[in-house]
Amino acid sequence: MPAPADPRFRDHFSGVAEDYAAFRPQYPPALFAALAAKTRHRDVAWDCATGSGQAAVGLAAHFARVVGTDGSPAQLATARSHARVRYFCALAEVSPLAAGGVDLVSAAQALHWFDIARFFAEVRRVLAPGGIVAAWCYGLAEISPAIDEQLRRFYTDTVGPYWPPQRQLVETGYRTVAFPFAEIVLPPFAIEQDLTLEAFAGYVRTWSATQRYTAARGRDPIPDLVRALASAWGSAARRVRWPLSVRAGRV
Repeated sequence: MPAPADPRFRDHFSGVAEDYAAFRPQYPPALFAALAAKTRHRDVAWDCATGSGQAAVGLAAHFARVVGTDGSPAQLATARSHARVRYFCALAEVSPLAAGGVDLVSAAQALHWFDIARFFAEVRRVLAPGGIVAAWCYGLAEISPAIDEQLRRFYTDTVGPYWPPQRQLVETGYRTVAFPFAEIVLPPFAIEQDLTLEAFAGYVRTWSATQRYTAARGRDPIPDLVRALASAWGSAARRVRWPLSVRAGRV
């Protein structure tokens, strides 16, 4: 049984852990291949704030062992199993890993929730000489002009006041984060998936702002969004694209 969540943990997703596992987008395999190509060794990767393991399983294609940690027992209970991945309940700033034994540290759509200075200190502690750290995020999806406009309105006007302040770091693609590592230039990456409107609505329901709106106002805003998007979306799956912002560096 996973340990209880640490009281210092900013827990925005335990209440939607099953939806998070079902509807959050999968990262492109090319991203993991590019990061692995930059590492000197491929023995151990640490996926911090792994959630339901989307990045951890992606890294397992390239590393002998992957450790996925998260502060939420509920999310870890939904994490995807893989022979080379082990999951632990732990904060980003205090990992269960030995010093100097990790070749790659990843933080996927999560850095903004951390005490960043303390996390980077922990990264330096666990990374092997020449090891890599990579943090990436994605903002609003790109679908079509008509849908994008309605989605932007929902993001900004409907649930906009309910975004935690840390969301601003995602808006800037982490470019405002002081990054104390030798920066590595990577090619651009994007998530691309074909989704029905129902599946996309399931993803939007996992937003921290959507949950906070629902808790504060006592109503789910997703049915209104679905009605607003239905005509432009149609009944078929649509290609949904999320450009990724990646910061990567070497110790």
